[in-house]
Amino acid sequence: MAIFLLIIILILCLIIFVLYKTNKTRSKNLKQIQRKLHAITSNSTNEKVLLFTDDNELIALVNELNQLLDVNLNALANYKKSEQSIKKMISNISHDLKTPLTVVLGYIEMIQLDSEMNEEEKSLLLSKVHKKTIEVIDLIHNFFDLAKLEAEDKHISMTRIHMNEVCSKNILDYYDVLTAKGFSVHIEIPDSPIYALGNLEVIDRILNNLISNAIQHGKDGRTIGLSLRNEEELVYVDIWDRGKGINEMYKDRVFERMYTLEDSRNKFYQGSGLGLTITKRLVENLGGSIQLSSIPYEKTVFSFTLKRMTY
Repeated sequence: MAIFLLIIILILCLIIFVLYKTNKTRSKNLKQIQRKLHAITSNSTNEKVLLFTDDNELIALVNELNQLLDVNLNALANYKKSEQSIKKMISNISHDLKTPLTVVLGYIEMIQLDSEMNEEEKSLLLSKVHKKTIEVIDLIHNFFDLAKLEAEDKHISMTRIHMNEVCSKNILDYYDVLTAKGFSVHIEIPDSPIYALGNLEVIDRILNNLISNAIQHGKDGRTIGLSLRNEEELVYVDIWDRGKGINEMYKDRVFERMYTLEDSRNKFYQGSGLGLTITKRLVENLGGSIQLSSIPYEKTVFSFTLKRMTY
């Protein structure tokens, strides 16, 4: 009996010792993890927590921490990128507001200082003042539109849209202007009706933005086209031209907010870099996507998709 009790006591002592050593090792490892995490977060490095152990629970903890560090690193990178973008946006908006306002002030001063100016000259200057003022108002409107879209404050009601009619109307609205400028217009819209889930006002704006962009930047090619097609689940609208196009190295950046590279086409509003960004946000708010393909002076295509409706 005494031997049996002694064996039990020894086993208990062994268990306590093992638990002590295990807890001591785990405590040491946890302190090592804490020190490494503190160093990483304090110095904002992209290091990872490394720990050599056969403790499965600690291994799982380290893996989760490293994933969290990756998320934090990406969030920090996105924040810095967003911060730079906002600074650039403010700079560009300030410049784009200042330029037309300076012109407006110049015209007004001319009218005020030239007492001998006749009515015809005054009327001409006032019409220029009016035009520049409209530019400023349009710029402000587009800036706030983008802010609302990115903040998701703008609710868009969705309904079934007859895409044949919408596409025909928008390209035909420009037809007289295009033919007067010597453009060749190609329209490919099928006879059978194609319906998409969308919003009429928003789709009108998307089409107007892309057609205006093609006219402005594709004028060298004197050709513009619109095609409508569909697959089982998607509707495709292509707006294309044969102008100067976009260099391959810049294609992925033309939809970025406030991207105003001189050779880019993201300059609808006096170089503000809002046009294509707004267009992209509008398409995405309709549940679609937009892509660009470009071979300079051969074919540049902005293609956006919407969800197809078959009933």
